Amino acid sequence: MTTRVVITGTGWVTPLGSEIETVWARLLKGESGIGPVSHFDASTSATSFASQVKGFELARFLKDVSPHEMASIGTKYALGAAAQAWKQSGLADAKVERRRFGIYLGSGEGQLDYDNFLASNLAGWTAESRSVDGRKWAEHALSTMTAVREIEQEPNLAMSHVAAEFGCRGPAFNCMTACAASTQAIGEAFEIIRRGDADVMFAGGSHSMIHLLGMTGFVRLTAMSQRRDTPQTAARPFDQTRDGFVMGEGAGMIVLESLEHAKKRGAKIIAELAGYGSTADAFRITDIQPDGRGATGAMAQALKQAGVSPREAGPDGRPPVHYISAHGTGTKENDKIETAAVKALFGPLAPKIPFSSVKSMLGHLIQAAGAVELITCIKAIETGIVPPTMNLKTPDPACDLDYVPNAPRDLNAEGGVELCLSNSFGFGGQNDTVAVRKYRD
Repeated sequence: MTTRVVITGTGWVTPLGSEIETVWARLLKGESGIGPVSHFDASTSATSFASQVKGFELARFLKDVSPHEMASIGTKYALGAAAQAWKQSGLADAKVERRRFGIYLGSGEGQLDYDNFLASNLAGWTAESRSVDGRKWAEHALSTMTAVREIEQEPNLAMSHVAAEFGCRGPAFNCMTACAASTQAIGEAFEIIRRGDADVMFAGGSHSMIHLLGMTGFVRLTAMSQRRDTPQTAARPFDQTRDGFVMGEGAGMIVLESLEHAKKRGAKIIAELAGYGSTADAFRITDIQPDGRGATGAMAQALKQAGVSPREAGPDGRPPVHYISAHGTGTKENDKIETAAVKALFGPLAPKIPFSSVKSMLGHLIQAAGAVELITCIKAIETGIVPPTMNLKTPDPACDLDYVPNAPRDLNAEGGVELCLSNSFGFGGQNDTVAVRKYRD
């Protein structure tokens, strides 16, 4: 008998806020979190704007923040999101076998201490010989840099902080599969519970690349929008005038449990995670397989595991999937290829499926994106309303599906939202999809 896996807690830290209901309301209003970069001086950059988290204080979420004072900002976002999910799940008041309580995150690297690192490079540079004097470099670095801060750059440290804070002593993993990471983390955590290796898992991701190196790399790849004069509308997924994605930051976290464990402790079940698919393009590092076969495969696997045929309409004539949270970055290639992948899988039913990108409002949260976007699917199931793709004004012939343009859509008159897919595709050709459905006993 296959173990069913349910969701009992959710939490996020986003550019539109950190409370689930507040952020959801702002998404349905089509509000934007995008504005000028303030984390560092980006005034001379071709892209001087991003979608930053504002007013975040970890002390709002944890009683004692002292163990995490030196943590990177991405780790602190993860802790804030985890605290919310933990509280909603009711696990704080439950007896949990800690060796069967695991964690799987998709979290990115922390930030370099750029000022002191670069100053140390200059201190060690010998112009006459055009070489670095290692002793001089080390002396300067030792006097200005902090060992703990450097250690906190490691991508597994977010997982370590969350595990220590909440007592996760079961399976512990962190993946770093670029923009697909937190969706992969959730999918793999789902599989860990399904095969009986844990009863409860924290799953999700966190990231901030709004720093000198992170922003510069994507600018050099010409992957980011350069609409400096109109940053709030720069994220334009599926629009013909799109010119790249907008960098975001944040965290998303969910609590997964086996159905048996959740029912035994009387937990309130929010939704059921029904399927997971993962594929590799095996093509290029920064380019998607042009025909979208990897994306199609990931979605197909998730639906197969959920017991759903993609081309079989329900008795009411509706498609089997009621909403797709698109990866929808706003780059020329991603949007048209994701569109092609959805059409290849669902055939004539594809145009009937609402298919939107909240990156148009939140920006691209990189390794945190998938987890945050899955939570929007959960809210769509809960409310029967799907969020819009904002800034979609100019139709692109290559993007001809129903992207819920510029306004949310209430589907309650049509029967609500029963099943959603959440897509995440990452550099290197990583494709991950999870299927989430309304919980029914």
